[in-house]
Amino acid sequence: KAIKLRNYMFFKNYLLKEQIKHNSYFIWKSENKSIKAIKNFKPLNLDLIIGVDNQKNILFKNTINFSNGNFTNNALLWGARGNGKSSLIKSVFHKIVSTKKNLKLIQLNKNNIFDIEYIYSILGNYIQYRFIIFIDDLSFEKIDSDYKIIKSTLDGSIQHQPTNIVLYVSSNRRHLMPRDMIDNERSSAIHTDESVEEKISLSDRFGLWIGFHKLSQVDYLNIIKAYCHHYKINYDEEIRKKAIQWSLQRGNRTGRTAWQYILNIASSENLKIKI
Repeated sequence: KAIKLRNYMFFKNYLLKEQIKHNSYFIWKSENKSIKAIKNFKPLNLDLIIGVDNQKNILFKNTINFSNGNFTNNALLWGARGNGKSSLIKSVFHKIVSTKKNLKLIQLNKNNIFDIEYIYSILGNYIQYRFIIFIDDLSFEKIDSDYKIIKSTLDGSIQHQPTNIVLYVSSNRRHLMPRDMIDNERSSAIHTDESVEEKISLSDRFGLWIGFHKLSQVDYLNIIKAYCHHYKINYDEEIRKKAIQWSLQRGNRTGRTAWQYILNIASSENLKIKI
């Protein structure tokens, strides 16, 4: 039995090593504690992510530094929905990995965050590679036992994560929880400062806070223009007016809204759009 177990572990480690060597983008599969390579990874062209130039530059430089083997900050991308937080992470990675083959991206579902220490124990052994662990849309709706466990897991892991791993997390909230939770804590806690500090200390573990805010109409229309140019759609006054009307109907101006409008044009005009 001992020999069979050793052979099994050797074979499993060999398969993992080959996967990492020949692929760049993965999803963590919690049910069998393994990574699954994604072959058809096609993120949005980085040049089409418009209106967030400062955010783009910060994340790009951080990722380049990480791929070069330097000590690098974990990053928390927070702010308004639909303005390209997760798209930027994937697109920056895709741009850089074309020349930095040692860089790998592993997407971890927020519901499987308890696996993070196990992931560290595995990937920390492959020091020739640099791993970005990407957790999308992480937030907490209430303070309960799950929050405390997750906070303990992530908070402690951030302090002891291997040097070849960095965390990129997106969230709609700067402190990963609703504002009213913090306000309620301030109004009801006996030791207010200490209690509030406990609630927001997790987000403080991220050296980079990259904020995404609501787009101006100018930025929104510039995104529409860029999409039209890229997909050979004639941008004119009619498209401009309809784009504004489209955003008003949805009650927001975001990159996601702009993309949905482009898909609507493509559908109505029978245009073939390839990402």
